[in-house]
Amino acid sequence: MEAEDKTPDPAFEDIHLACIECGVPFVFTAGEQQFFFDKGLKNPPKRCKPCKTRKNERFNQLLSMMATDGSRPRIQVEVECAECGIQTTVPFLPTQGRPVLCRDCFVRARVAVPVCAKPVVKYLPPTAA
Repeated sequence: MEAEDKTPDPAFEDIHLACIECGVPFVFTAGEQQFFFDKGLKNPPKRCKPCKTRKNERFNQLLSMMATDGSRPRIQVEVECAECGIQTTVPFLPTQGRPVLCRDCFVRARVAVPVCAKPVVKYLPPTAA
């Protein structure tokens, strides 16, 4: 008989994580870790259960709206600019804890970072001497 080349299940302990949406700490239990391990999932959860539920509800609502008329609805979300603090609206659902900028701050940040740092070199054919 051949010996199976299977790694043993690691011993799991509860881990305390912080939600990327609301920042509230939550527990990634040993049982949940075992489930993730059994399913082959590599990354720990990013959201607490209430935020995950809200995210799934938004996603399901978007899917149902797309299924009824086939088009994606226009979204307007009111947020606070991470740079200057004013209230503004954006045409997307902010996720992943990334900063959201108002139009003025976005344009200013875009101008400060050049799109391409490489110099443009034009081809000049050799001249006949």
